[in-house]
Amino acid sequence: MSVNHYENFPVASVLLPARLRPAVKVIYAFARSADDIADEGDASPGQRLAELAKYERELDNIEKNSSSESQLFKALAKVIREYDLPLQCFRDLLSAFKQDVVTARYADFPSLLDYCARSANPVGKLMLHLYGEANPENLRDSDAICSALQLINFWQDVAIDWQKQRIYLPLDDLSRFGIGEQQIASGMQNDDWRNMMRFQVARARNMMLSGSGLATRLPGRFGWELRLVVQGGLRILEKIEAVDCNVFKHRPKLGKTDWLKLIWRAKNM
Repeated sequence: MSVNHYENFPVASVLLPARLRPAVKVIYAFARSADDIADEGDASPGQRLAELAKYERELDNIEKNSSSESQLFKALAKVIREYDLPLQCFRDLLSAFKQDVVTARYADFPSLLDYCARSANPVGKLMLHLYGEANPENLRDSDAICSALQLINFWQDVAIDWQKQRIYLPLDDLSRFGIGEQQIASGMQNDDWRNMMRFQVARARNMMLSGSGLATRLPGRFGWELRLVVQGGLRILEKIEAVDCNVFKHRPKLGKTDWLKLIWRAKNM
C-alpha cells in the first residue's frame, strides 16, 4: 500500500482486527512522524537528515535491547518484540524518507522501483508479519501490490509533486515520449503526454494484477481489506484514463459512489 502520507494505511479500518489495532497505530506513528520530518515544515535538509538519524539510532537501541526515553520507541520496541517484526522494514522506511530529502528526480524505472521497495513495500511486509502470513509467495505478491499503489499515487499526484519540485515519472520515459519539465510545469496536454501516461497506467495496472492473487489467498478480514485496497488502486487508474490523463486539472480520487463498485468487485475477485 502506498505510504506517501499513509492514505491507505489501515489504522482505522473496520476490517482490522481489534487485537492488531494498537500495534498498527504504533507502526503508523513511527512511519508518519518520520515522513513528516522528511517532508513537512521549513527545516533545512541537514536538519531533516539529522532528525532521521536519531530515529536510526533508536532502532539500533531496539536491536541491542537498550532502553529509550522516547514513548514512541518504547512502544515500538514492545510491538517489534511481541510480533517478531523485522527491523529491516523500519530501516528501509527511514532510508526512503532520507532519500526524499535529497532526491527529486529518478533517472529510470528501476531506480524508482528501488525507492518503492523501501517507501511502500515495508508496510505490506509488516502487515503480513502481524497477521502471521509472511511466507515467500505472500511477500512477493505484497511487494507487487505495494509498489503498484505507490506508483498509482505518483501518477495521480504529478501536479502536487511538481509544486514540491519533485518528479517521480522516470526521466528516460519522459525523454522517450518527448516531454520536458516545462510541459509538466505548464500542465500542457498533448498526445505525447497522454501516450506517456497511458504507458505508466498500464505498467502500474499490470504490476497490481500480478500480485492480486494475495488478496484471494489471505483469509478473513485481512483478505477483504486487501481486496478493497487492490480494487481501489485499479479504480484510480480507471479514473486517470477517464479524464484522458489530465491529472493537472483533475486529481483522480475515490468518492462515495465508488465504494459500492469496489465492494462488488472485491466480492467477485
